[in-house]
Amino acid sequence: MEKPLCPYFGECGGCTAQHIPYDLQLENKKQRVLQATGEKEITVFAGEPYHYRNRMDFIFHLKGLGLRRKEKWWSIVDIAQCPIANEKLNELLREVHDFFKDEDVFDMKKNTGTLRYAVIRTPSLNSSISFVLNEESNRLGETIEKIKAFAPQSKADHILVTYVAPNTDQSVSENFFVIKGEGMLKEKYKEMTFVYSPQGFFQNNTLMAEKMHEYLRSYFSLYHTSEAKLIDLYGGVGCFGMMNADLFKEVIIIENNKESIKAAVKNKEENKLANVHIREGDAKQIPSGKEKTFVITDPPRSGMDPKTVQRLRECKPEVLIYISCNINQLEKDLKKFPEYVIKNTALFDLFPQTPHMETIVILERKDTQKK
Repeated sequence: MEKPLCPYFGECGGCTAQHIPYDLQLENKKQRVLQATGEKEITVFAGEPYHYRNRMDFIFHLKGLGLRRKEKWWSIVDIAQCPIANEKLNELLREVHDFFKDEDVFDMKKNTGTLRYAVIRTPSLNSSISFVLNEESNRLGETIEKIKAFAPQSKADHILVTYVAPNTDQSVSENFFVIKGEGMLKEKYKEMTFVYSPQGFFQNNTLMAEKMHEYLRSYFSLYHTSEAKLIDLYGGVGCFGMMNADLFKEVIIIENNKESIKAAVKNKEENKLANVHIREGDAKQIPSGKEKTFVITDPPRSGMDPKTVQRLRECKPEVLIYISCNINQLEKDLKKFPEYVIKNTALFDLFPQTPHMETIVILERKDTQKK
């Protein structure tokens, strides 16, 4: 047994594995990936077991700010600091915790009250705090004035107000406005800089995300891809596709989130990538072509919808790279591609002290495998 680093372990519902030695955590995750893929061996990538997260969604409650109590979604454990969050994030947590006291907080059982979440994001180049408010509260005005008073005192580069409906449990929305800063976060991977919205998805572990990019690039570098096409499905702000754009003739990024599309366009321009094309739409809108095609698919936890799977099988890309944060869904989806064989599998532990992980499975068509 390992002594948990967190004083809230056992009460807080966030981390569930701090009592397990980290090497055993990795072994448990490895065995689950082996089971899901049917492989005999995989590559395991690990980083820092603590202080790795660059995003946390803290919940306002009567005593301050915290996280959900284990197995009691309506009850909040007050959190002064979180050991899996990076230091900059914990510093901003302390700011919010100390400034906002005796506020009109949201009651999760009654669906009333104003302040719901403080979403704190701290990538390597800047930071943001998004205050998530109940859009139907009759005390929005006074709460926003309090946030405006907090903004100049905070070390956060960007302060936002986000509105959500009382009957949904969401911490991001397209309905928001910026109080401080420009409202766009920045991350750097190698020599490339990426912007993204505080309302959008981005990997929460910078170091391990960079290792994922390195792994994919090392694979692509083994092939003659200069005349090939790379399609990046569920492409987000374009990181996977753009990081490898110099290796391909053309890169197509497909994404349906408007905020992510805006950021992807900026990232293409900022990184001067003339061969990258960005398409707004569903992942199933995969273009056909005669060129050799590589496809990266990085779907949400629910996996790929049936029409996307069908379209992929129709297009017959030579290589399909499945990136998954849900090993159970990955196990199901891999069975939907009988024309492919697993070439390589890698586990990336982006979420130490939890059962979660990222997995990359590289699939090659059986009739076009590299000899």
